[in-house]
Amino acid sequence: MSVYRIEYQKKENEIIKMMHPVTNREMYLRLRGSEKQKATLMAVRNGNEGQKHKLVQMVYSCLPNEDGTLAGTKRKSTCVGMDIDHIPAEEMQALKERILSKKDELGLLMLELSARGEGYHLVFKRHENLTQEENLLWASQLLGVKFDGGAKDITRVFFTTTADEDNLIYLDDAVFEVKEVKEVKEVKEVKEVKPNVHAETNDLTSERSDNSLTSTNYPKAYRGIPYSEIIREYWNCTGGEPTEGERNVKLHKLAVNLRSICDNKKEVLMQVMPRCGLSDAELKSIVDSACKEQPKGISKVMQSIIDNSLLPREETEEGSEAPVKVDVKSLPIGLKESLIGVPENMQMPVLCGIMPLAAAYADGVEVRYCDLKRQHLGLMTIVRGPQASNKSVVKDAIESWRRQFAEEDKAARQREDEWKEQRKARKANEKAPEDPHVVIRMVPVTISCSTLLKRLKNADGHTIYSFSEELDTLIKTNGAGSWSSKYDVYRYSFDKAEWGQDYNSDAAESGVVNVAYNWTMLGTNAVVRKCFKNDNIENGLSSRVLVAEMPDASFAKMPKFRERSEREEARIQQAVTLLRSASGLIKTPMLNQAIEQWVETTRVKAEKDADHVMDTLRKRSAVIGFRCGVIFHLLSGKKKESKACLDFAVTMAEYCLRQQIKIFGEALRNQYINAQDECQRYGSNHSVFDQLAPTFTMNDLRTLKHGLCGESALRKTISRWYKDSWIEKVDKTHWKKLSAA
Repeated sequence: MSVYRIEYQKKENEIIKMMHPVTNREMYLRLRGSEKQKATLMAVRNGNEGQKHKLVQMVYSCLPNEDGTLAGTKRKSTCVGMDIDHIPAEEMQALKERILSKKDELGLLMLELSARGEGYHLVFKRHENLTQEENLLWASQLLGVKFDGGAKDITRVFFTTTADEDNLIYLDDAVFEVKEVKEVKEVKEVKEVKPNVHAETNDLTSERSDNSLTSTNYPKAYRGIPYSEIIREYWNCTGGEPTEGERNVKLHKLAVNLRSICDNKKEVLMQVMPRCGLSDAELKSIVDSACKEQPKGISKVMQSIIDNSLLPREETEEGSEAPVKVDVKSLPIGLKESLIGVPENMQMPVLCGIMPLAAAYADGVEVRYCDLKRQHLGLMTIVRGPQASNKSVVKDAIESWRRQFAEEDKAARQREDEWKEQRKARKANEKAPEDPHVVIRMVPVTISCSTLLKRLKNADGHTIYSFSEELDTLIKTNGAGSWSSKYDVYRYSFDKAEWGQDYNSDAAESGVVNVAYNWTMLGTNAVVRKCFKNDNIENGLSSRVLVAEMPDASFAKMPKFRERSEREEARIQQAVTLLRSASGLIKTPMLNQAIEQWVETTRVKAEKDADHVMDTLRKRSAVIGFRCGVIFHLLSGKKKESKACLDFAVTMAEYCLRQQIKIFGEALRNQYINAQDECQRYGSNHSVFDQLAPTFTMNDLRTLKHGLCGESALRKTISRWYKDSWIEKVDKTHWKKLSAA
């Protein structure tokens, strides 16, 4: 037996993990010592997380299935891989020394710096009478450090670093001589564990006044779900783990929610509740208070956590789809300068953010699309990401691009303010001053429908533009009444369609216009979901929006930005002037051909996979990519479209499609299901149930549904069968049909 290296292979349209033996030190070091491995690790350390999947990957805690695959294996090895992550830089050296000082007691076999350099991976000899998680808890107690709670499965894969001593700190050849450990019965007492191991809390600083925590007489799980997993998901759903100042309140709410799945027993709650630094007496006071309240059954939050946890989670393969990137060097004037000092993983959001503004400047242009219909350059972008994900980098680029609009609008607004003052100051018998009908190109997203109509009427056919740093502002102001029609306006603006209103009052603007309104908005993922509910998914607004995603900044090092020079800022203004000077019908035959080919290739792919969502979203993604390509072409100043222009358009179309599927795909898929009454009818589900094998997986059910059923609906189907006692859970990915069904 040996350590195993992971390779990805495609089998029957799915990516699988294959395990290949690494039998000796020489082979192990050779895999880690290649120039490619070194270059990839350097890229990851420099913040390019997208390169991480290219690192050599190892698995230490298990052996492969008989066919060499990793997924679902139950074959434990005689060693355990452990991930210790997110260690403050000032504590790294001390932790390394502590691990090495306890290597004999620990049974250390390998120690390496993690791929991002913010923690360690280590391998140690397994205590065969302990479960995988109990082994990890034993080691974490011994070392006085928490392990990664999301990395406790035996199939955990580790991204390997390089073979130099700075990264590979310790290696014992015994790691290549591991063998299989047969399944052992549950241990009633963990006698080998010297520190107190409380297997479901991972709280290493708790104060204990008795030895009860070395016993497993209390329930460790609810319906097979470890309490630690339930608690972790509860924190995720309720704003995170408690911090100083809110600890007692949040722990009390947790206890109230947990008691319904702990038989309202205080002694069980005392065992499963996290301490968060509280003494037993303090925690007991919280538990006593929580259990005094009248029981109300399982809360909606807790029921949702349980339902989701009962369902199998399929592993997602890192690197199965390469990230979409642009070649910065090939970008034309303005676009290239917009990315100066922007980290690579933020470049697509910045480009997507400035596209609607660039298109608004080029509002004198018309183009013929692949279907030979004329179009204007209508674009709308939402840049989404968690809080503090550096969305301001998009704002900085837009500030440079909107300078000309801002200067002109300032003068126009001043004229309008003067007119308003004259109107107020006039005497009763004096004629009102004539409305100057100023052209104002930039408006806030909170603009009323009447004022928006007025701005569009006065725009002389020009495109107006809005930018908002907080999408939530839009939701709060566009919630009901006449505001709700703003969503219709956004849809109309994509194709410059007619919109208007007619009021029998001088106080409200009346009229009909062809809407030319582009915008860019920034928002968190949660707010995007609020904005695009079922009605907006169904009416097509979502497919008209170019969505860009900021990279996940969780536990990432602070990115470095660089300000643009005066010359670079000047080139952005040159680009703006170039776009404003363009007019008339622009012919783009090569661009049309490239986009048409992309649409057809994507159609074939969608048809092959029976992916109705991709088939729907590809059409407008292509239009968006095409319009971005036109902007590129205008900025290039060339008579014919360059290859770089064609590549850019296809890249933007592909990025748009992926992002739309990622954020809107499941909701849209569920609408198809509801429309076809799929996954909702008892009879339909029962017939599908009868077709399933006695033991089946989620993928088996998905196949029977022919790709029409979304993940959420599939999971609900499984959950309903489980509650109706039609099935029982076999392992992480398999379910067994019961005879009663």
